[in-house]
Amino acid sequence: MYALGYENNCENRTRRKPKILRFIDDFNRYPKNPALRYEIYDFDSDLWTTLDVFPHCRILSHHGISLKGNTYWGVVERNAKAHIKHIICFDFTSERFGPFLPLPLPFWDWKAQCVSLSSVRDEKIAAFFQERGTYKVEIWITTKIEAENVSWSNFFTTNMPSCIGYRLKSFLIDEEKQVAVVFDKEGNNLCDTVHIIGEAGCLRKVELGEPAEKKCLPLVCSYVPSIVQIKLHKGGKRKEQSD
Repeated sequence: MYALGYENNCENRTRRKPKILRFIDDFNRYPKNPALRYEIYDFDSDLWTTLDVFPHCRILSHHGISLKGNTYWGVVERNAKAHIKHIICFDFTSERFGPFLPLPLPFWDWKAQCVSLSSVRDEKIAAFFQERGTYKVEIWITTKIEAENVSWSNFFTTNMPSCIGYRLKSFLIDEEKQVAVVFDKEGNNLCDTVHIIGEAGCLRKVELGEPAEKKCLPLVCSYVPSIVQIKLHKGGKRKEQSD
C-alpha cells in the first residue's frame, strides 16, 4: 500500500517536502508470520528509508484518507474481528504512526457496524455508519482532527433504502447542501449506482451502468489541487535504518 503526504513544519505551501509511505503488511493472510516492511521516500534526497515502526493494528480501509499532509486509515487491533473500530494517523513530519483515535460511535453501540471513511476537502474526515437490519445510517464529521486528537459532530441521521447493500462505501460530502453522495452496487447485474442522500432519506438515484469488473466496488476520493513542485530523479536510492 502507498500513501502520499508532506512535512507540516513549513508555512509556505510551495516549500513543503512531499514524501511517499510504502508498506507491506500481510497479517490478514499470514497472521502467525506476516511480512512487515515500512519505507518512506523523500523527494528532496531521492532516498528510500526503512522505518522503525510497527503499528499494533490491521489497516482495514480500502484507501487512506489524505488530510493536511498526513494519512488516516480505519483500523482494528491485530487479533480482533475485521470491523473498523478506530482511526490511526501516519504523521509524515515525525514519520511515525499516532495512537488509536476514537470513532464517534463506539463499536458495541451498533449491532453489526459497517464504517466507511471519506475526506471533506483537505480539512475534515467524514465517517459513514450503517446498521444491518434497520438500514439506519449516521454520518459524522470531525470538528478537530490531528495526529493524536479528534472530535466529532453529527452531520445527519437517516434511513437508507433496502436496495443499498451492507458493505464498505465510497462517498463524498457536500456540507453546504447537507447531503452525501454514496457510490454502491445494485441489482442482479451489480450496476454501479450513485445515491444522493440527506436527512430526509434518498433524494436521487443515478445508475452508472454495468462495470467491466463486477467484483470491484466503485471508488471515488476528494481531490484538492496543490501548487507544490515535486523534484524528479532518475531513481530512488535506499538507506536501511534497521534490520
